[in-house]
Amino acid sequence: MHWFEYLLLFVIIFLSGWSFLLLGKNNEMLLKLSLAFSGAFLFTISIIHLIPSLFQQGGSKAGYFILAGFFLQIIIEFFSEGIEHGHTHQHSSGEKTFPLTMMAGLSLHSFLEGMPLEGNFNHNHNHSHNHVLLTGIILHHIPVALALMSMLSVSGLGKAKSLLWLAVFALMAPLGALTSRMLMNADLEMSPHFFDYTMAVVVGIFLHISTTILFESNKNHHFNLFKLITVLAGGIIAMWLF
Repeated sequence: MHWFEYLLLFVIIFLSGWSFLLLGKNNEMLLKLSLAFSGAFLFTISIIHLIPSLFQQGGSKAGYFILAGFFLQIIIEFFSEGIEHGHTHQHSSGEKTFPLTMMAGLSLHSFLEGMPLEGNFNHNHNHSHNHVLLTGIILHHIPVALALMSMLSVSGLGKAKSLLWLAVFALMAPLGALTSRMLMNADLEMSPHFFDYTMAVVVGIFLHISTTILFESNKNHHFNLFKLITVLAGGIIAMWLF
């Protein structure tokens, strides 16, 4: 990735979370629709592009790593509390405490998603394919940043500390990409399919997140119509970008 793409990834995620301070509690509809759009986008690029490329480059073993990523995300959500697909929880104890385990799980999730942005997985693809992956991660992280700021706002932290933790989250995906670049340049004796299998794990995470978002029901049937339109838009745009 170019340095500008690292900066773009950080800035858009950070500004998305910061916008919560402007929108406040009136962002529920925006959060749900952006989740639906990003879920459809991630699901489409996974099925149309990422999975076929994985089996072409990584062989049949790629399927095991996709499954590993799917179930790894389930484990991560024990700590992150499902904030990756928009779930925000207020603890019943009544005490306002910083959700440290949630932050740790969310940071790991973001770090892993950033790793395939660099590395040998993309060496046979043109830049437009990598840009689609970058776009998918950004679209996914925008509503997550909103949900994170929503949780931080009720955790007892002030604005300055909340923005600091938002910056930590926004740095995780670029840090994952940078780690892949460092591993690639370190000339270590790694499996030739290391980056393919890393991508496979992330695709498994994508599939878990996107299907959870898409199949979650809502009691408001009027909203379900908006969600259907948004999902179709996300899928069509993801296909059109190819």
